[in-house]
Amino acid sequence: MSFPQTRFLDRTTPPHIATLILLAGTSAMAMNVFLPSLPSMAVHFDVDYAVMQLSVSGYLAASAMLQVIIGPLSDRFGRRALILWSIALFIAATIGTLLAPTAESFLVCRIAQAVIATGMVLSRAIARDMVDEADAASIIGYVTMGMSVAPMLGPVLGGALEELVGWQGSFVLMLVMGLAMLALVWADLGETATARSTSLAQQFRQYPELFASPRFWGYVVTSGTGAGVFFAYLGGAPFVGIDHFGLSPTLLGAYFGTTAVGYGFGNFLSGRYSVRLGINRMMITGSAMSFGALVLLALLTLAGLSTVTVFFGLFVVVGIGNGVMLPNTTAGMLSVRPHLAGTASGIGQAFMIGLGAVLSAVAGAVLVPGAGPWPLLIIMLCSATASVLSALYVIARARRVAA
Repeated sequence: MSFPQTRFLDRTTPPHIATLILLAGTSAMAMNVFLPSLPSMAVHFDVDYAVMQLSVSGYLAASAMLQVIIGPLSDRFGRRALILWSIALFIAATIGTLLAPTAESFLVCRIAQAVIATGMVLSRAIARDMVDEADAASIIGYVTMGMSVAPMLGPVLGGALEELVGWQGSFVLMLVMGLAMLALVWADLGETATARSTSLAQQFRQYPELFASPRFWGYVVTSGTGAGVFFAYLGGAPFVGIDHFGLSPTLLGAYFGTTAVGYGFGNFLSGRYSVRLGINRMMITGSAMSFGALVLLALLTLAGLSTVTVFFGLFVVVGIGNGVMLPNTTAGMLSVRPHLAGTASGIGQAFMIGLGAVLSAVAGAVLVPGAGPWPLLIIMLCSATASVLSALYVIARARRVAA
């Protein structure tokens, strides 16, 4: 597998892989860089932790709703313009979070930041524009491996900035990243979507052929419930780390980052082996790995052996499983109807992030002082179980169709 011919900083050619990595990475870092600051932000705005946690679940819900629209628009009007507008709006919303005088105004601006998720969705659609199904899984694996550096460094940087300058430091970092990405995308990201003469209404009438595909929905559910484990972790692990394990913001950020190390390694495995082993085999391997790690963590917690190292260490394995599973389910859903790749990416990402918003909000609501890690573990186990069952359904259906 070789990446298509590109010229860096020449927007008459498809974008360089580095641009796709940074574009997806900016979206990923915007999601989690401020997480170690959530408890102190609740104190700053004089609200309960559950209210401030809406900056996670509300952000995810807005991302889900936006991506239902972003995918079809990018299929009709192209990827480049949509990404540029999204970054510009992200910059404006970030400035709003820094100037917000109340928790309510902060949450409005924070939720508006969700528009940057366009970069994560369309970086994958762009990869599918450029190559076929198996190679797309490999490229997406390498892109997400590179972008996993962002969520690995994000909480560490956020925790350090929290202790140095306060919670605002994370949002200043997001502002700088947004400005840099606007310049890079303007210079390097050429259009990859095929020009289409159909109207948006005519395009919407083609969507039933995508929505009627059981294979498409199998990939979507596998991806969404598998990633739902991670989103529940985003919503609940900061509380568990501080309330149950007594971690400082910096140490919490460091432990958080280890999960992304696992995710990055899983992405590397996906990039290396997806073409050789096939997307379905990689998908079930990743789902089973995450499920097995959570079962082991539950058994160790039940036995009273779950230390902070065990808790976050097993999430490295969960991260590896997600890193193996997600690029392959994404390539699968984009390949069901390649001419609707943007729509498929948007719907798949919307389902994943919408479910993530629900699980993140539930995790924030059920975690109360003294509850320990059990409420979070139960939520994640249910989501991981659904991912394995859905992956098995996709494989069984593929075998029936082949027969």
